[in-house]
Amino acid sequence: MVRANGAVSLRELARVVQTSEVTVRRDVRALEAEGLLDRRHGGAVLPGGFTRESGFPQKSHLATAEKTAIADCAAGLVEEGEAIVVGAGTTTQELARRLARVPGLTVVTNSLLVAQALAHANRVEVVMTGGTLRGSNYALVGSGAEQSLQGLRVSKAFLSGAGLTAERGLSTSNMLSASVDRALVQAAAEVVVLADHSKLGTDTMFQTVPTDVITRLVTDEAPAHDDRAAAELQALADQGVEIAVAGASGGATNAQGGSGGPGAPGVPGASGASGASGASGGEGGPGRRQRRDVPLPGPRRQVPDAAAGLRSAGPLGEQPGGTERARVADMRRR
Repeated sequence: MVRANGAVSLRELARVVQTSEVTVRRDVRALEAEGLLDRRHGGAVLPGGFTRESGFPQKSHLATAEKTAIADCAAGLVEEGEAIVVGAGTTTQELARRLARVPGLTVVTNSLLVAQALAHANRVEVVMTGGTLRGSNYALVGSGAEQSLQGLRVSKAFLSGAGLTAERGLSTSNMLSASVDRALVQAAAEVVVLADHSKLGTDTMFQTVPTDVITRLVTDEAPAHDDRAAAELQALADQGVEIAVAGASGGATNAQGGSGGPGAPGVPGASGASGASGASGGEGGPGRRQRRDVPLPGPRRQVPDAAAGLRSAGPLGEQPGGTERARVADMRRR
């Protein structure tokens, strides 16, 4: 089945051979030891990193929970009224389903699946590239797709791929898909890669996005025993890639390249990105509001009271103009 389809899920294997997924997982582990296939989270693929691309039916059943968490996290990076590009892939399809709720959004894509997910979103404008349809992943590729992206400028590009390493960046197994993804990247100010932990450390044939062009990686938390994924995350963070690790609940822990300080789970040495905080105080420590020393008011200035002055004055006749004042007072009494 792996040779025929390029990839297969444990669930499908268990259904075909009519046994439990636990038994299938054990047998897949034995087949991997013999070099007949490579295990992936929730399934298996052809052996070796430089394999042909799996079709959509196979990829859609792999790491579904991880893709959901990644999509939830990535959707939080999109703001109202933005213009973005979204590449082809099952993870980006999950992202598109969540973008349907962002008002005023413009999405440029070469993916029929992404466009379909946004087709009924009244407040989202969808712009599709031209090109030739690849049936394996429902994406438009070729010179027509690339030419339609020339002169385009958007804020962010969201891309997925078959593998991600700190050495080569994002890569894919198909030359036409890689070429269109590079055109999508050139149109964006920021590049966000969506990749679950099973793709970390995997290198495929055609480079899509070099590491120094990737702004942020959104991934899921790798298992504790997956040292390869943890090492790759650390290497990516060291090269300046911001890491967002999506949890099972859809939350994320941000990490930034550099050493020291707490970081994302599985990224030792990465410094955690700080969230919004209050004004920093002096001796009160960070996060407390700073005490402002307001000057105390001085003695009040006494404003002369005209009536009091008149009351404290002597007889009107003894003051300058006393006769006139007496006349005015007499008129008031009248």
